[in-house]
Amino acid sequence: MPSGPEWFIVLAVVLVIFGGSQLPKLAKNLGKAQKEFKDGLADGQEEMSAEQKARDAAAARSETPTPIAPVEPKHD
Repeated sequence: MPSGPEWFIVLAVVLVIFGGSQLPKLAKNLGKAQKEFKDGLADGQEEMSAEQKARDAAAARSETPTPIAPVEPKHD
């Protein structure tokens, strides 16, 4: 990750590549992409949480069989 003076170099390269008039559009699109990514992550986490709750509820509803005492054979 760039630090300190390296950011100035990165900014200069971006200005040369995209030009000054394109930077606001680029920043706006990057902001939108970041927001969509965060929203997608939140949706995925909500989905996983809902699936886990459904699995937990299904497990709670299923009854565990009661163990049966072993039957000893009769000796005549």
